[in-house]
Amino acid sequence: MNQLTAAERVSVARHPQRPNITDYIGALFTDFFEQKGDRLCREDPAILGGVALYHGRPVTVIGTRKGKTAEESIRCNFGMPGPEGYRKALRLMKQAEKFRRPVFTFIDTSGAYPGLEAEARGQGEAIARNLMEMSRLTVPILAVITGEGNSGGALALAVADRVLMLENSVYAILSPEGFASILWRDAGRHREACEIMKLTAPDLLALGVVDDVIPEPEGGAHLAPEAAFRELDRALGRHLAALLKESVGSLPISRYQKFRKMGGAPKEEP
Repeated sequence: MNQLTAAERVSVARHPQRPNITDYIGALFTDFFEQKGDRLCREDPAILGGVALYHGRPVTVIGTRKGKTAEESIRCNFGMPGPEGYRKALRLMKQAEKFRRPVFTFIDTSGAYPGLEAEARGQGEAIARNLMEMSRLTVPILAVITGEGNSGGALALAVADRVLMLENSVYAILSPEGFASILWRDAGRHREACEIMKLTAPDLLALGVVDDVIPEPEGGAHLAPEAAFRELDRALGRHLAALLKESVGSLPISRYQKFRKMGGAPKEEP
């Protein structure tokens, strides 16, 4: 793997030209049909979702959307979903279960939107419900951390049978700046925070938090996106094939056990 520091990986993960959900849909799926709205309040552009074909198989695809231009980023709230976005995602996942479609989620967010209006409309409840409902789905779920995956805003799409990370993506309880502000009351120490948070793909693979790390071209996926797409496609195909061999009833059980054992004490050797 590329020998970058944790802080350098954070910078690569945040690169504005890094492939986003629309790029992955265009490269990996065909016949994508977008579905909008949470059927309760409104449409949230910060989450893109719909039905597509993956190598001819019907699937549901959901991802956070940051935007690449200033106008698109503002429209998508810089990839920070509100409760409507998470309710839309859950609606699509429940639909996927009804029609027995595997679910793919792509995560790149600094976190859920923390504004007063989002909290008033049930942000915390929407995230918590996604966690609960995703743990119970009986169809395969594959989640990919493609850039940043911060806080409950990322986890709300990541309760999956397989959690994959691109090599230069990061996945953590909050941003390094937020971590440094809380721990040292100094956001300027964010580079130091990066080194102790264990937020890089190699760190999280070693800890058992993620299941696979997808290699990126040197310098990051944005420099050779087609190569990154090929690597990710191979990994997704491999993991999906394994999950499709599992029985319907075993998927939620093994998914539940996977997350429950995280952070537990390692077993002692006999």
